[in-house]
Amino acid sequence: MRELINDPFYKLMENYPRCIIDYCLIEDDTPHQGYRSHKDAVLFAMLKVIERDIDTDLKEQVSDCGKVRDEPFPWNLDIGKAKAHRIGPAELLRVPEILQTDRTGRRYYDCGLPDPLKGEQIPYWYAFWETPHTSGYGPDEFRRVNSVLFPEGTDELEVYEWTTDWSNYFDDGQEWWGTACWSVYDQRMNRYAVMFASTTD
Repeated sequence: MRELINDPFYKLMENYPRCIIDYCLIEDDTPHQGYRSHKDAVLFAMLKVIERDIDTDLKEQVSDCGKVRDEPFPWNLDIGKAKAHRIGPAELLRVPEILQTDRTGRRYYDCGLPDPLKGEQIPYWYAFWETPHTSGYGPDEFRRVNSVLFPEGTDELEVYEWTTDWSNYFDDGQEWWGTACWSVYDQRMNRYAVMFASTTD
């Protein structure tokens, strides 16, 4: 597996600095094997996210006159614990209708909001724009990002939604806001898109 680091999607995401979702686009030369290939992609993507975090941390240390943290963040993961169920592309990419926005900016939707404290996983749209610190994004930005993420359309997408109890990457979101993990195999492009979400205030 290899990350498609020159894909136009990554360039687009530079325009969305408040997006807290970690995306990873992956190409694999081995034949697609359904669930097994998705799990391999999720592991590969998490290792890339950890690598990015370490790289960012090192760059910050260099710009901070070489000051090194006493201990690096103790990353851990156990991909064997990760479980998933298949969902349809329409469920993943659903855009709820905003019924009302009050004077504080809070939005009310045509659907209920998830309750992560009851074990409910957050939907993709929620992870994209209902962040603890207001992202300023909404349905238009969400659609724009996904049109570049899936440029050949969404009819041939194979989507799995994963549990989030297998890495401490998800610890922050488990405090209250929520966590999410999806893997998407685009059969037309023969590539995977993996998305992770976890944050707190």
